[in-house]
Amino acid sequence: MHILATTPNTKTRPARERILLTAHDLFYREGIRSTGIDTVIERAGVTKVTFYRHFKSKNDLIVAYLEYRHERWMRWFTAALQRHGGTLQAVVPTMAEWFRSPEYRGCAFINGVSEIAPALPRVTEITRGHKAEMQQALAALLPASRRRESLARALALVVDGSIVQAQFRPDPEAVLRDLRQLVKLIDGDYAHLQSSL
Repeated sequence: MHILATTPNTKTRPARERILLTAHDLFYREGIRSTGIDTVIERAGVTKVTFYRHFKSKNDLIVAYLEYRHERWMRWFTAALQRHGGTLQAVVPTMAEWFRSPEYRGCAFINGVSEIAPALPRVTEITRGHKAEMQQALAALLPASRRRESLARALALVVDGSIVQAQFRPDPEAVLRDLRQLVKLIDGDYAHLQSSL
């Protein structure tokens, strides 16, 4: 099941879209640094002139890729949370969908920061915005309270940790079990807070 992979093999799409979709899949699967512009051009089926008409440099393409990935990932994430019940308990099955998908390669934004942020600081800015929006989506799972934001920050930290762990641990199911335990702890903390009000 492909959660976030694209299929840029349709030649009827406009050139800019083909380039962006091709870069999305290559950058995520192969890495930003190890994917050269010539590979993107070849796979997208465009000329160098066409590429540079739409993107002035590889850096411009990287920024466009991360902005596109952000929109695509957040659409999937918020929809999956609702599909799984729209409560705190939705976090584990949502992440399970992604971790079990064949194209899973971790977080594109964490990967991007480690790969290229020193040379392209805009990557860090985009990542901060992405993580803030993810945290807001998690906060929306919690009823309003004075500790809602601090619990959402803790939950976001746990989710990010599970994303990284699922990248290198041999069994995503073990990561999901750990994630389930931590979500239960946060849920219990929230329930205790509510009962003490």
